[in-house]
Amino acid sequence: MEQEVRETACNAVYAICDVLRYFGDMSYAILPREIAHDLGDLNKKFWSGVRNAVDKEIAWTDERVAGGDKMREEWQQRCRTEDASEAAGPVS
Repeated sequence: MEQEVRETACNAVYAICDVLRYFGDMSYAILPREIAHDLGDLNKKFWSGVRNAVDKEIAWTDERVAGGDKMREEWQQRCRTEDASEAAGPVS
């Protein structure tokens, strides 16, 4: 029974994807060939720019997390040093 439900859901998804693919193809087919190719190139350049921006954001986030780790270690080291000096007591 579960297998039949999965197959039915997959078939529905495939049907929707086919319809979307058909409309996508049609949207370029109604244009003159050169304009369709120029529009496709523009679309690819746009998404390439979005991908570059996302890649830079991911790299920036990785750098901030690494910087935060380093800062946290420095703070912990400073706290240990201060705790050790307080435990030794005042120097007279």
